[in-house]
Amino acid sequence: MKLNERSLASYATSGAPADRAGFLFQRAGRAAAYLRRWFVLRGNMLFYFEDAASREPAGVVILEGCTVELVEAAEEFAFAVRFAGARARAYELAAESQAALEGWVKALSRASFDYLRLVVRELERQLAAVRGPAPEPPAEALPARRARPAPRRPGRTATRRLEHRGTAAPAPRPAAAAPPPRLGPQGARRLRAAARELRPRGARPAEPLAAGPRPALSAPPETGGRGGQAGLGGPRAAWVPGLQV
Repeated sequence: MKLNERSLASYATSGAPADRAGFLFQRAGRAAAYLRRWFVLRGNMLFYFEDAASREPAGVVILEGCTVELVEAAEEFAFAVRFAGARARAYELAAESQAALEGWVKALSRASFDYLRLVVRELERQLAAVRGPAPEPPAEALPARRARPAPRRPGRTATRRLEHRGTAAPAPRPAAAAPPPRLGPQGARRLRAAARELRPRGARPAEPLAAGPRPALSAPPETGGRGGQAGLGGPRAAWVPGLQV
């Protein structure tokens, strides 16, 4: 693990109150004697100094994944901080009194994050027991049935498909015959004036027919000469049956 020495030194000697501080005897090696050093506990870091007046720590122990247990040693009130692993180092320490031993063992055992997780879980369990069981969520309402959509009428595309398949579209209905127009007084006068203009000059107006059978019309006698020209006995009057002008 790489650590910034300046940051560690600043954190170790900060003016904030430490979790625990005091003198402990540290064993330097297997056959070496115990050395008296100043220890400061801050969070999960255990700093140790040559003496209480030192401004830089001589070392630091990260208290994660370790156990604190009592050991039998030449010094009284001895305990050890052991880490898991075959080559892991063990720190053998000794306190000056029984009260100091109990205080240090308790403080070091509670310094890791694993212990804090256990404390948080226990507090959550106690809080849940005080609040009581959680209310059951309301039952979900059944989804409403959707109404079936009305059948769609075939649009232009469907009609074209039917015509393509051979289904003839219905023939349009014939329009009703319009009634004949009626002539008013002004229209009758115009019609009489038009008839007068069409009548040849000198011809008499046609007289209305009397009741009874209509006389048969006979062709006028034809006179011809050698030149083959037909002649009329005189001018013919224009007469339209049943029309009064």
